[in-house]
Amino acid sequence: MLKDLSKISWETVKNYYTGTLRKEDANPAAVTVIQTFGDYLSFNPHIHILAADGCFSGDGFFYVPPIDIDTASIERLFIHRIFKLLLKKNLIGQRIIDLILSWKHTGFGVYCGKRIYPRNKISTENLARYIIRASFSQERMKYLADQAKVTYQSKYGSQLKEYNPLEWMAALVSHIPDRGAQTVHYYGHYSNATRGRLKKEVTEPEYHIIEDDGKGGLNKSWARLIQKIYEVDPLVCPRCGGEMRIIAFIEDYKVVKKILDYLGIYEFERKRPPPKAAEDPEGFDEYIIDDYIDCDHVC
Repeated sequence: MLKDLSKISWETVKNYYTGTLRKEDANPAAVTVIQTFGDYLSFNPHIHILAADGCFSGDGFFYVPPIDIDTASIERLFIHRIFKLLLKKNLIGQRIIDLILSWKHTGFGVYCGKRIYPRNKISTENLARYIIRASFSQERMKYLADQAKVTYQSKYGSQLKEYNPLEWMAALVSHIPDRGAQTVHYYGHYSNATRGRLKKEVTEPEYHIIEDDGKGGLNKSWARLIQKIYEVDPLVCPRCGGEMRIIAFIEDYKVVKKILDYLGIYEFERKRPPPKAAEDPEGFDEYIIDDYIDCDHVC
């Protein structure tokens, strides 16, 4: 049932993102890793999920939820789906479900870690190592041959548990996956089907960040999202390092393309070279561009 657990975890995250964004073709993306062990190699099935911070869409945009992740809502939906699966398989009764739900601590939990930014290589590596970590740590294990026992230290080193050799081997092999079983699954935009389809396309869509705050406007976290994707803070002046403020939003595609082509920072294929500022009789383009990149914190 571990594969079912992975699928339920993905469907829970998917429903949360699509329900929050309210986009019909929103496609979240996640990698799930099945883990089965607790602190002392006890059988404690859980899922590690590495998820994109939003949803991809067929229109070429990447949409981000307007608020932080609500783990309480995800946990309630996850519990509901788990109990529904167990009821369907006749592995649990409604009386047991009601009893568990009446407890202060049901044994279920959802944790959302901090966002990892592209240039934070140390955190990226630590996260990758953590989500696929082995079931036990050799540094925490000691085999006492003269006493014929194995000791295993807790995660934080405060407690120690003893096993006889057979108990230790039984605890260890219980976490070996079945033959042919996959512990890592790719879903949504990261799935093999989606990646295969994108490779067959001549050009992949260029995703831009758009936030939906539910009121038709944009919230202030757009700058953080641009910084995460393009690795540059759009509100810090590249010349003096001062803080900039917004003076206008340009939504006309042709105007945006013209400005970026003039600055030479866009990757559109040009059919002809851009006109020089000196060739403009009125100097209009030169005036606009200079005003756009000038300091004084209104860039």
